[in-house]
Amino acid sequence: MIGTLSHKTKQFFFALIKLSIVVGASYFIYNKLAHNDNLDFNVFIAFLHKNDVFLTKNILFVLFLTIFNWFFEILKWRNLVSSIKYISFFDTLKQSLAAHTASLFTPNRIGEYGAKAIYFPKPLMKRILLLNLIGNMAQMTITLMFGIIGLILFVSKYNIEISYFKLFRLLVLVVIILAFVFFGSKQKKIKIKGFSMGRIKRFIIDIPIKIHLTTIAYSIIRYLIFSFQFYYLLYLFGVEVSYFNAMIVITTMYLLSSIVPTIFVFDVVVKGSIGLYLFNIAGVNDLTILSITTLMWMLNFVLPSVFGSLFVLNFDYKTISSTSKEE
Repeated sequence: MIGTLSHKTKQFFFALIKLSIVVGASYFIYNKLAHNDNLDFNVFIAFLHKNDVFLTKNILFVLFLTIFNWFFEILKWRNLVSSIKYISFFDTLKQSLAAHTASLFTPNRIGEYGAKAIYFPKPLMKRILLLNLIGNMAQMTITLMFGIIGLILFVSKYNIEISYFKLFRLLVLVVIILAFVFFGSKQKKIKIKGFSMGRIKRFIIDIPIKIHLTTIAYSIIRYLIFSFQFYYLLYLFGVEVSYFNAMIVITTMYLLSSIVPTIFVFDVVVKGSIGLYLFNIAGVNDLTILSITTLMWMLNFVLPSVFGSLFVLNFDYKTISSTSKEE
């Protein structure tokens, strides 16, 4: 349909989309910071000052962790795309941050898929969607692995009472889901994000094992970086806890928050609520956890979206069109 439009109409159409993405992301971020029912923004700022979070060395170190978190996310995406096409580090950075901005207010990061695909010529778009799915699945797998270990240790350490009847029902549900996935992979009609299970399976198998292992390695590094960043903020706020004990709660929090469907902009609310419950059991006060989850959200989601907005506004569909024709 877009191909039938005039040049000026296309320019207006894409300019409107780009502005809508940036304005939408900016509004949701502002609304969440200015109208947070759980944490008043003035109280939040005062609490940061009280704990010397704004000291230069502290700011530089948390920003350093944020940069490296995204550095390995960018490397992970470049590694995946290398299976079908060479792209420079700058192009990978541009795609990752712009897609992040586009996904900020979409359920379950769905906007990220289309935003990354649009940077590639039409013949490659479907494979780009699958590569993005693989990258997200790898990160989720690492979150689940660390999270399950953390949850087991958390339940053991804090003597959490468990309803064995509910646990049994959960296990039955997990078995049913696994059975569905196993038998579903044999069926060509069942689809995930528009792709049949058989096609996804073949696509994954065709990717070199080295790329899969590198993707997993980058996912692990990213997980260790942002979980350590959470621990470092606990340290800045004066919470006396060992790294191991903190990781038990942090990995459990990320596990529980990752399985709750959410819009990115409300991610701070989800993690804040789960974090409050878990860290209250560990003896950490509410204001500290709400401040840390808000800071983590600002550092790893809001800040990258600011730079991503610049790439969204500078996106030129003509470059993509010309590349598509050349290929």
